[in-house]
Amino acid sequence: MRSAGEVTSISSQAPAHPLRLAIIVGALGVVFGDIGTSPIYTIQTVFNPKDPHPVPLTESNVYGVISLIFWAVLAIVTLTYVTVVMRADNHGEGGIMALITLLRRGTSTRGHRTAKILAALGLFGAALFFGDSMITPAISVLSAVEGLKIVEPTLESWIVPITAIIIVMLFSVQRGGTALVGRFFGPVMIAWFVAIAACGVGGILTNPGILAALSPTYALSFVTDHFHIAFFALAAIVLAVTGAEALYADMGHFGRRAITVGWLGLVLPACTLSYFGQGALLLTDQQAYSAPFFLLTPEWARIPMVVLATAATVIASQAVITGAFSVVSQAVQLGYLPRLRIMHTSASTIGQIYVPWINWVLMASVLTLVFAFETSAALAYAFGMAVIGTITITTLLFLYYARQELKWPLWALLTGGGALLTVDLLFFSANLTKLVHGAWLPLVIAVVAFVVMTTWQRGRHLVTAARHDIEGPLRPFIDDLSQQRRSLVRIPGTAVFLNRGDDTTPLAMRANVEHNHVLHAHVIIVAVETMPVPRVPDEQRVSVDNLGYRDDGILHVTVHVGYMERPDVPAALRLLPDDVTEGGIDLDTASYFLSHLELVADGHSDMVAWRKRLFVATSLMTADAAGYFALPPERTVIIGSRMKI
Repeated sequence: MRSAGEVTSISSQAPAHPLRLAIIVGALGVVFGDIGTSPIYTIQTVFNPKDPHPVPLTESNVYGVISLIFWAVLAIVTLTYVTVVMRADNHGEGGIMALITLLRRGTSTRGHRTAKILAALGLFGAALFFGDSMITPAISVLSAVEGLKIVEPTLESWIVPITAIIIVMLFSVQRGGTALVGRFFGPVMIAWFVAIAACGVGGILTNPGILAALSPTYALSFVTDHFHIAFFALAAIVLAVTGAEALYADMGHFGRRAITVGWLGLVLPACTLSYFGQGALLLTDQQAYSAPFFLLTPEWARIPMVVLATAATVIASQAVITGAFSVVSQAVQLGYLPRLRIMHTSASTIGQIYVPWINWVLMASVLTLVFAFETSAALAYAFGMAVIGTITITTLLFLYYARQELKWPLWALLTGGGALLTVDLLFFSANLTKLVHGAWLPLVIAVVAFVVMTTWQRGRHLVTAARHDIEGPLRPFIDDLSQQRRSLVRIPGTAVFLNRGDDTTPLAMRANVEHNHVLHAHVIIVAVETMPVPRVPDEQRVSVDNLGYRDDGILHVTVHVGYMERPDVPAALRLLPDDVTEGGIDLDTASYFLSHLELVADGHSDMVAWRKRLFVATSLMTADAAGYFALPPERTVIIGSRMKI
């Protein structure tokens, strides 16, 4: 039998990802949708004459912009993410929430105030991702459907309605999961990258001189000689790296090697050829600035390209929606959000989940953005701020992690890391100039999400402290039970009481004893503990403590789950050793008892009134605990009480 002292050794091995073609194709379909559709709108946004800080369409500016796009992608995506940041993984999992977990683990061992501040900054980065999740479907699908006006200008008035229909359909199918559709994502994206590469080659052949922009001297001269233009252009050039965070966030699903091969082998060359092809087109025809991506396509292929672009942007949107579900699930497990209803849509793939509440909030938000902004160009600056904000925070967190945990030398961080962070900050500063033109939107969304998450975390801490006083210590309570043998009736059967830990008494158990004077013959007190690892192996799933009262039929079981797993208490209890259950514990007929608290915002605490009301309002989102812990509803009893905060 495992003891409570053994839980400190819990670990989770990084998932093995053999480098197979199927894994690379899968990565191409899921990971690169967002960054792979950036060529649709990046260059047309840079040279948009309606921009508040327009970039004149001159030959030298075209060379400078194309060169700057190429080297920005290399610096941020290839160097920062693929080469450096993806080295920081939490047992194979990546993403900003994984970084937060790594920093929280370091905080618990060292107690550094800096680590706590950076973890809070990382939480704001995760909040920024919610803004990204709302803006990506809107700008991606809009930009693809806008190709219709190139095919037939009279269809321009249909762009917004068609976009809205596609978005409604996209969110409506989320409940069914993406397992079936996901099989087609890879081949569609391969077709997309081949198509944009072919169009790019066609454009380059008309003006091969554009290849000179591969030299960084054009980017440097553009920045140094025309800084007053180049600086503002950075706010649009950053769109070329949208989706870079997905490479890191999806590392656990496909592995670093598959993502690296997919990026260097197909995605980077295809996007580069598309950007250079569009640059060559602008050198030949300056009137093509309105839609250089679609005008680069031969006239006979424009309708197929619009269809393919729409499919690619839907895939890009799907990836970010799935990412939002994953971030929310992790935030719930880490205590930043209340329990939400989370449905697993695949029996074989744990990462495929559906969060109904988040799904419909995202759909309403995306539709609002589509009808409010109407064009992809109008949304571009809001998108850029969401992207570069997350990238900058990720870089900063990684540099601290590299110094504290990976023990990178200080000179390497100051030179290499400082250079990468400087690039990020330049892009971030440029996007600040677009605050009144839409860049405020993701910041507002992030602030709201950040306030909700930190309020929930703080309120949860206060409620836990208050519950501790109400519940009372567990062991003295069990001592009292042994003295109540005559008045306490022990009825046949097994009762499972869910609790927050092993030091307090479950409210439901205390109420049952004090009011009904009844207790089952076999009692299991269960606490679910989220570990700072993505997944916990079955052999380390449960630990047992008989509390020193084995003869009284009372056990305490801790169920360990990873922050990417859904707690399944009945399944975990079936993993108990035989010597624990052989005494008469019957899990097939066991009754489950839950303690429910009704929160009221009129108590005395150090939380301000508006945050109390926000905390209580957020608690209304809480999903049914029985469903969250996978308890059988027909054998679950809920005992409630009221608490003032």
